[in-house]
Amino acid sequence: MRSEHEPLNGDIFRTKLGWITILGRGEVLAGLQFGAATKEEARRRVTAEFGEDIAFTKWNEPLATRLTEFAAGDGGADDFRDVKIDMTSLPQFTRRVLQACRKIAPGETATYQQLATQVGSPGAARAVGGVMAKNRIPIVIPCHRVLGTGGKLTGFSAPGGCDTKRRMLDLEAGSLAPTC
Repeated sequence: MRSEHEPLNGDIFRTKLGWITILGRGEVLAGLQFGAATKEEARRRVTAEFGEDIAFTKWNEPLATRLTEFAAGDGGADDFRDVKIDMTSLPQFTRRVLQACRKIAPGETATYQQLATQVGSPGAARAVGGVMAKNRIPIVIPCHRVLGTGGKLTGFSAPGGCDTKRRMLDLEAGSLAPTC
């Protein structure tokens, strides 16, 4: 694992889910944002969240290609589980929740309550929701696959909110997801 003090490398590219920014150190993904309307907006958003020390290059072109295919509906079965991610600075509960979320297969969903139970904290559905809201690596850590009680689509912090969440689920399942 690379040092978290090493500068981040990044790439910004256009997809059908808006401009996506990926950031990493070495081969390890440290951040992902999507949904920006312009490249400039994407750069502003990522700089605001991750800081100024980002070298924008063609970092991790294979991942950029996979994400572009996912956004186009051509990579719905890609679970991205092989992508190395940086969770070194996260609290143990957060890591457990994100690891459990990564196990949700494309086209499938789980509820916040189910994830809470899976990580050994059955009363922590709201805390799981908080972890999902702060997810710095959406799509690869598929927080869009996590639903509220009874399979209801609930808040989604990415641009477009529940509509984007529904669209992403539709890309993976090839069918219509429940409404917000």
